Amino acid sequence: MDDRPTSVADTDFADEPRLITEPGRAARVAALVEPVLAALGYRLVRVRISGFAGCTVQIMAERPDGTMTIDDCEAASRALSPMLDVDDPIEGSYRLEISSPGIERPLVRRSDFDRYAGHVAQIEMQLPIAGRRRFRGELNGTARDCVRLRCGDAATNGSSDELLRIDDMTEAKLVLTDALVAESLRKNKQNQRKGD
Repeated sequence: MDDRPTSVADTDFADEPRLITEPGRAARVAALVEPVLAALGYRLVRVRISGFAGCTVQIMAERPDGTMTIDDCEAASRALSPMLDVDDPIEGSYRLEISSPGIERPLVRRSDFDRYAGHVAQIEMQLPIAGRRRFRGELNGTARDCVRLRCGDAATNGSSDELLRIDDMTEAKLVLTDALVAESLRKNKQNQRKGD
């Protein structure tokens, strides 16, 4: 089986914009790396710059099927390193890290919220809604420009659906649960069978 990523011409998955993006220096890096990744058949998920133990530039990317192998990370690194050296969006030295989104992946596109419906997510909003900026609950897909999130309310022993505007989110990610781990293991087995 061919392990190369599907090209952008083969799929329109790369055309879907990221709705939750990073600010500042990370946004500059994202603007540079996104077209390079797309040309390789990958989709940018997130850029994060941290100063812990030196400067690290972490770039999360994925194939059309949501995976990102070690070989994919190496291919992306070989393509991005020289370009970042020339454009130099980060002052000083840094370590480049290319990775998959992982099991507790960031949710950055509308399709992410639909694909992971039924799983628990944690969402942070730019501005408070009824006094809250952080929400945690079960994803119930999207409705227009909003995400439906079923939030349990311990005070009323019930739950309610919150409609949260995607454009007003600063961060959204999956929460590690037994159901998420089970689904991840099932998908990994399916992908291994396809590769055999």
